Amino acid sequence: MLSISNLSYFIGGRALYENANLHIKPKDKIGLVGQNGTGKSTLLKIINGDYLPSSGDVQKAKDCTLGFLNQDLLSYQSDDSILDVALAAFKETLAIQGEIEQVLKLMETDYSDEVINKLAFLQDRFESNEGYTIKAKAEEVLEGIGFQTSDLQKPLRQFSGGWRMRVMLAKLLLEKPSLLMLDEPTNHLDLPSIQWVENYLKNYEGAVIVVSHDQTFLDNCISTTVEVANETLTAYAGNYSFYREEKKLRMELQQNAFENQQQMIKQTEKFIERFRAKATKSNQVQSRIKALDRLERVHEVVNDEAFVNFKFKFSQKSGRDVVTLDQVSKSYGVLTVLKNTVARIERGDKIALIGANGKGKSTLLRIIAGTELIQGSRQEGHNVIKSFFAQHQLEALTLDNEIIQEMSQAGSKKTEMELRGVLGCFLFSNEEVYKKIKVLSGGEKSRVALAKTLISEANFLLLDEPTNHLDFQSVNILIQALQQYEGTFITVSHDRHFIKGVANKIWYIEQHEIKEYPGTYEEYEFWRSQQLEFSSAPIQKQVKAEVAPPKSKEDAQQAKKELKKLEEQLQLIEKEISQLEEKKEELEDKLADPSLYLDEAQTQKIQANYKQVDKSLEVANTSWEKLVDQISQLQQQATLA
Repeated sequence: MLSISNLSYFIGGRALYENANLHIKPKDKIGLVGQNGTGKSTLLKIINGDYLPSSGDVQKAKDCTLGFLNQDLLSYQSDDSILDVALAAFKETLAIQGEIEQVLKLMETDYSDEVINKLAFLQDRFESNEGYTIKAKAEEVLEGIGFQTSDLQKPLRQFSGGWRMRVMLAKLLLEKPSLLMLDEPTNHLDLPSIQWVENYLKNYEGAVIVVSHDQTFLDNCISTTVEVANETLTAYAGNYSFYREEKKLRMELQQNAFENQQQMIKQTEKFIERFRAKATKSNQVQSRIKALDRLERVHEVVNDEAFVNFKFKFSQKSGRDVVTLDQVSKSYGVLTVLKNTVARIERGDKIALIGANGKGKSTLLRIIAGTELIQGSRQEGHNVIKSFFAQHQLEALTLDNEIIQEMSQAGSKKTEMELRGVLGCFLFSNEEVYKKIKVLSGGEKSRVALAKTLISEANFLLLDEPTNHLDFQSVNILIQALQQYEGTFITVSHDRHFIKGVANKIWYIEQHEIKEYPGTYEEYEFWRSQQLEFSSAPIQKQVKAEVAPPKSKEDAQQAKKELKKLEEQLQLIEKEISQLEEKKEELEDKLADPSLYLDEAQTQKIQANYKQVDKSLEVANTSWEKLVDQISQLQQQATLA
C-alpha cells in the first residue's frame, strides 16, 4: 500500500534518517516509537507530503488515501457547529444532498420526467453512500470521544484547543482514509475517550500508524512496533510490550556480536603491527588492512533504559491523617461538581484520581490543596508540607535561569553536586545543566518542574497530569521516583501505565461524590468490569448469582456432585492452560530469533500460530475464572448445608 525506500532526511548537517526503509500493508496497525527528537513526527509529515526527503522514495498505491492528525490542528477555528465540522468528512455525500435539495426546489415548478429521473438517480447515489446514516455516525464518534449531545450544535470556536483537536480526530475517523496517521492522539483525551479510540482503531478497516507516549494505548491497539533510532527504522512484529522484550534479546545479541568483533579487530591490528615491517608478510598485512577497511562495524549497545535511585529527604513526617474532607460541596453556578462528599487521605496513600474530563478532578485537587473555596470542612493534618505540580507551573519557570539555577531556587538547600545528581536522574547530564530554561522543549521543562517538586522536601505531593509532554523514558523515571517516595501523594492522570506503576488507591467522582477503590489500578479495572457485567445482566441472572443456602439434604448432595464434576473440569482446563503456556513460550523463543525474519512466509506462519495460541489461552483463562467462581459458590452452599 505504501513503501518507504532508502529514505534520507537531513536538518542542517544532522541526519534524522539515512537509507531507512518501511513497508506499510493494508490493515497494518503500527506504533512509531523512539526518544524525543529522533524524527517520529517528521516521518509522518514526510509520508503526508509536507516535507520532501533529502533522498529516497515514498511511494503509495493509487487508491491509497491519507488522513493525518497532528498538533498543528490545534489552531483550527470555525464558526460551524462541531457536528457540521465532523460531517465535512462526507464531502461527496453532502454534495449529493445539496443537489437533491436543488432538484426538490426545482420540482416546485418543473414536474418533467428529466427532473424526476435526476432526483431518483441522486437519491439512489445518496442511499448507496449511506447518506441517511452519516449524522448518526458523526454523533456516535463525537460522543465516543467525550462530547455531550448538548455540545454538538455549539460552534467549534467556543471550544478550547484540546476539544477542537477531538473534533478533528472525529472528522478523520469518519473519513476512513486508507492510512490513518495519528500524532499523539491521546494528549487531549480523557481515560474513557482513550479506551473508546482504542476499540475503534482495533476494528479500523484501513492501516494505522500512530505516534504515542501512552504505553497501554499502544499495547491495546497496535500489532507492529517500528522503532526510530540510529537514523533508521526497525520493525518488531508485536505490540509495545512485545517490542520491549524483543529489543532486550536483540540488544544482547548485538552486544555479543560487538564484543566478538572488537576482539577480532584487536587481534588483526596486533598482527598488522607485528608484521608490518616484514617483507615476507606484506601481502598478508595488506590483506588484513583492506579487510578492516571493508568491515561493517557492529555498534556498541546504548541502553536507553534509565534506572534511578532517588533519595528523598523529609524535614518531618506528617501525621497519620494528611487531609480530611467532610460534607464538602462545590458548584460553579448551576454546575455541581461535588455535593456533601467525604474523603480522607492517610499518610502513605498513593492515590490516582481518574475519570472523564469535566467531572471535577482538577477542582478536587485544588480543594485538597486548600486553594479552592468550598462549602463544608477541609482539615489538614499535623506537619503536612505540600508541593503542587500542574502544567501552569511550566510557565512559572524563570526563562533566563539556567537549569541548575532554577533547581537551586527550589529551597531544598542541596549542594550543586546533589542537584546535579537529581538532574542526572531526570536525563540532564554534564553541560546540559547549564542550558537556559527558555531553550528547553515542553518535555524538558516538565522534567525540570517535576524535579523541583520532588526535591522540595514536601511530605505530600499533588500532581496534576505529571506525564504530559514526557516520553517513555521520562515517564518510567517518574514512576521509579514515586515508587521510592515514602511520603503521600495524589495524582490526576489518564496514563494507565503510569497509574499502574504508582497507585495503591483509586479515586473517582461519581454522582458528585468521591468514591474510593482500596487497591491497584489493575485490581480496580477487574472489579469495575465485574460491576458493569453484573449491572448489565438480566435481573434473573443477578439473583441467580447470589449464593443461597440449599433447601434440603438432597440439594446439598446434588451440589457436592456438581462440585466434584466442576473440579474435574477445572483440572482439565488447568492442564490445557499449562500446555498453551508452554506452546506460547516456544513460539516466543522462535519470534526472538533474528534469523526467522529472513523468511517472510515462515515469519507470518509463526506469528499467526502465536496469535491463535494467545487467543486460545485467553479463552481458556476466561473459562478457568468462570469455573473457579462456580466452584466457590458451590463450596459455600456445601458449607451452609
